[in-house]
Amino acid sequence: MAKAVKFDKIGGSEVLELREVEVGEPGAGELRIRVDAIGLNRGDVMYREGAYFYQPVFPSGLGYEAAGVVEAVGPDVSGFTAGETVGVVPAFLLTDYGTYGDHVLVPAAATVHRPASVASEQAAAVWMAYLTAYGALAENGHVRPGDHVLITAASSSVGLAAIQTALHLGAVPIATTRTADKKRRLLDAGAPHVIVTDEEDLPTRLKEITGGTGVRTAFDPVAGPGVETIAEGIGAGGHLIVYGALDPRTTPLPNAKSFPALTTSTYTVFEVTANPERLARGVAFVNAGLTTGSFIPVVDKTFDLTEVADAHRYMESNAQVGKIVITVRH
Repeated sequence: MAKAVKFDKIGGSEVLELREVEVGEPGAGELRIRVDAIGLNRGDVMYREGAYFYQPVFPSGLGYEAAGVVEAVGPDVSGFTAGETVGVVPAFLLTDYGTYGDHVLVPAAATVHRPASVASEQAAAVWMAYLTAYGALAENGHVRPGDHVLITAASSSVGLAAIQTALHLGAVPIATTRTADKKRRLLDAGAPHVIVTDEEDLPTRLKEITGGTGVRTAFDPVAGPGVETIAEGIGAGGHLIVYGALDPRTTPLPNAKSFPALTTSTYTVFEVTANPERLARGVAFVNAGLTTGSFIPVVDKTFDLTEVADAHRYMESNAQVGKIVITVRH
């Protein structure tokens, strides 16, 4: 028997239970993997709370990301063999699959080879963060060498990946954090500029840093009314990319009379992971960065699989800088 985290109702972290389950053999298009580490994401918490963009079907599992080893290969699957080290990317619905377990079935289309040099804990911190940053900043062509890129809520795993991705592309990332507590961590993570928004006026500082031109791209997971403040710091012809909704309030379209011409768009990582060609480019991009050392996943804290509720509570505290990872003992 395997073990998996399940929940039977919407609620707080206390609804999560580690149960014995029968995994079985992989079906057509599936792999069974032995999970060594699991990456937590904000979407996991929102899904558990019933605040995600689709609702759980009970009993429900959780988890978009994992690092592990292929145990069995299903029919009609090519390119994978037992014993290979792999990563699981967010390319499925949590109503269909989940990675919170010690042995799980996953779609082969959502599984990628990972460099053997990358340890499982770091590998579990890679794909949601770096593919999200890659798709918005590199694949969609918004960021060029020399561009200034605003990265809000930058202490998240995606924010840190976006800093590294912008640097990798030759751009100049400008990170924000609400309080001064995380400023040094962001500077140490490579951000040449960090704005503490509780203490500094964002548009003013952006104009100072960019010599009055404003940033070319803003990458924001918060949304809500704050996008109007962000828009004030974007230059003419720039881009505002919203990839999350941490603020549940309505997100206004920046007033065209008040701001220079800019493009606004929403974005999710599924734009990359649901398209095999885009995913292949993203995996090649990320693996190259991992191999050369341009990309170094930041793991803030690890928890054992038996401590999954504690891991969720820690994510809800917003104290982390980087990824929260659950490790699995075998």
